[in-house]
Amino acid sequence: MANDNLPLFLQALLKPECYDHSAPEIKLVQTHISSVILAGEFVYKFKKPMNFGFLDFSDLEKRRVCCEQEVLLNRRLCPDIYLGMVEVTLEPDGHYALNGKGAVVEYGVKMVRMPEERMMVHLIRSGELGTEHVDALVTVLADFYRRADGGAEIARFGTAAAVGVNVLENFDQTQGFIGQGALSQEQFDCISAYARSFLEKEALFQQRIDGGYIRDCHGDLYSSNICLAEKVYIYDCIEFNQRFRYCDVASDVAFLAMDLDFYGLDPLAARFIDTFVQTTVDSGLLEMLNFYKCYRAYVRGKIGLFTAADPAVDPPVRTTSLENAARYFLLAQRYANK
Repeated sequence: MANDNLPLFLQALLKPECYDHSAPEIKLVQTHISSVILAGEFVYKFKKPMNFGFLDFSDLEKRRVCCEQEVLLNRRLCPDIYLGMVEVTLEPDGHYALNGKGAVVEYGVKMVRMPEERMMVHLIRSGELGTEHVDALVTVLADFYRRADGGAEIARFGTAAAVGVNVLENFDQTQGFIGQGALSQEQFDCISAYARSFLEKEALFQQRIDGGYIRDCHGDLYSSNICLAEKVYIYDCIEFNQRFRYCDVASDVAFLAMDLDFYGLDPLAARFIDTFVQTTVDSGLLEMLNFYKCYRAYVRGKIGLFTAADPAVDPPVRTTSLENAARYFLLAQRYANK
């Protein structure tokens, strides 16, 4: 994407002189909801001014609040990675600055840049991911969920009706994409029928509530948000909507298990779930696992569609996003047919 298609403040931040630290190489990474700048040893993340309904970054104040929440919530698992908020200011002479004295035009989050070679996605693609990594993840996650907030206010998000809001809206949001290459009518019908049928099992959802398994979770637990360096870093949790983060622990871990399945690592996915169940003594999780795997695979497919439809992304990213979306929908169909 040509730089002149970017917001002016992003164009300015692609220049090394904007930073008070060394930034010899600067790289911009676009997602469907964020613009991420890799600058030297640090990362700067800015939210795109959009409103998907379930996510609303449409005005500056909303983006400020979400940046504050992003720092606060992610420090639960990465206290030494999330450094704080930054302000992009427009100075009187017309140039943009980070934390300057001019008017604030944007808010962002500053993070320590983690080693790319230790990102979980890289380890998966290089064939280096092993049982020791999966076991380390279980140790961190079991402790995280044990300490995570629960209680009646959060538990109400675990009812079949509340979960149904999250699950069923995905079908509404993707209906317009049917038949455009990534999602067929047959897949849509199969997956939506399975989800609706499972949501009728209200007693199962109530058992999870009664067991205290509805917690303030991560909400976006998959390999792109994990770094396996000198210790386990799990970052980029959902900050923009509580109903995606207040969920059954089974939903959270199902996301990572689904992700391992997506990469053809079914034995590691099974190891992850088996070890997690043994560690947390939560055998009831297994009854919910396939349903939540299907839900998470469909969400990733939806995000691929949204990313491909964003005019700001490069053509190669658009192509890859559509290809991955098709794979996710196939995986969701596989779970629905089990």
